[in-house]
Amino acid sequence: MTDPNRNETAAPALLETDVLVIGGGPAGSTVATVLARRGWRVTMLEKDAHPRFHIGESLLPMNMPILERLGVLEQVRAIGVLKTGADFPVGGDPKRINMFRFSRALDPKADYAFQVRRSEFDQLLFEHARANGVDAREQVKVEALEHDASGRPSHALARDGAGNALRVGFRYLVDASGRDTFLGNRLKLKQRNRGHQSAALFSHFRGVERRPGDDAGNITIDRFEHGWYWLIPLRDDVMSVGAVCSPAYLKQRRGDNAGFLMQTLAARPSVMARMQGAERVAPVHATGNYSYRCTRMHGRGWLMVGDAYAFIDPIFSSGVFLAMDAGERAAEVVDGALRDPSREASLQKAMARRADRGLRHFSWFIHRFTTPVMQRLFATPRNDFQMEQAVISMLAGDVFDNRPVRLRLYLFRLLYLANAVAIAPQALRGWRQRLRRGDVFTGDTLQEGNP
Repeated sequence: MTDPNRNETAAPALLETDVLVIGGGPAGSTVATVLARRGWRVTMLEKDAHPRFHIGESLLPMNMPILERLGVLEQVRAIGVLKTGADFPVGGDPKRINMFRFSRALDPKADYAFQVRRSEFDQLLFEHARANGVDAREQVKVEALEHDASGRPSHALARDGAGNALRVGFRYLVDASGRDTFLGNRLKLKQRNRGHQSAALFSHFRGVERRPGDDAGNITIDRFEHGWYWLIPLRDDVMSVGAVCSPAYLKQRRGDNAGFLMQTLAARPSVMARMQGAERVAPVHATGNYSYRCTRMHGRGWLMVGDAYAFIDPIFSSGVFLAMDAGERAAEVVDGALRDPSREASLQKAMARRADRGLRHFSWFIHRFTTPVMQRLFATPRNDFQMEQAVISMLAGDVFDNRPVRLRLYLFRLLYLANAVAIAPQALRGWRQRLRRGDVFTGDTLQEGNP
């Protein structure tokens, strides 16, 4: 039904700005805030209204310095649950748990993080951007771009929820549209990783058992035959509980999502031992975690940040950190390019090289995490040549600029190879299973724009 108050024909309102940011999530709010503080006119357009539900409640220690620089660390502390590490149960045994505490990382920049409700966290960052001078608008969707004679994007055509049109002129464009991948789709740059597709089924529960003492806020990552589980403690005795599995497994479900989620959780004693007496307090969602990357991050007058450029399996909770880190880096590129256009290409290339370096390390671990070889290594961790500490640094997000960590992660790859040879039959089965993960999941309840 057409909204009688919707105005589709009126001439668009005109707006001029220095930087247009598409998307008001963590990446968009970060780049917008930093640029506004540098004195630029910044407009940020978010298609939804805050607060809005979003998956991905677990932050990394490397988020903490960013939050401090933005000036919101204490506000996030007030809405978050302290997270000092991550635990990995062994073999489904509730009593066998390997705890990786961030304090053991190599030269840690921070030894803690927070678990947050993303609806609260994203709204906090959005409003903070507005308080720092950003023209931050909600329920305004960018629909098209116009380009100048040289092919550089110069104007965006947008529309608000009432149908009012807006034409925004800008000097620089930052795509922080998340998994909508505004530019990636329009420029045909988005490429799905067909070798690593997964789907998630999850909800919020009250009354799930937490770890004792200082570990009460830590994330649990537990494997099972078809993938892995997460348990993320939130405020008010709420726990985010979900399973990431192959699309082929999710297609087996019969009946409703709620029943299938409980059936999936029941497959692991180490999970169900903590779910006794738990009460579900939110809908059950299903979503496809379609790993992808765009073939380019930048062009003349534009940049992609966060999930707009690449999305990887969320097993190590890297999403928010990658988004905010990219937001800070993008602000440096945009600021430098606007002040001296001759530097634009070199600044963009440096940012892309750094981003790809970090993504490679995360992706290598993620794509192998459920293999028999990785299960063997995580079941009996050793700190030879400080490799275990380097893995903890990776779990903390410190893979971009810490050269000692990266060197030890390459050593860990050699250790992985040696163990693969030692258990060759099991390793071969794991490799074959990885090859079969190219199936896709349809019926997504969260990300309708996914391919």
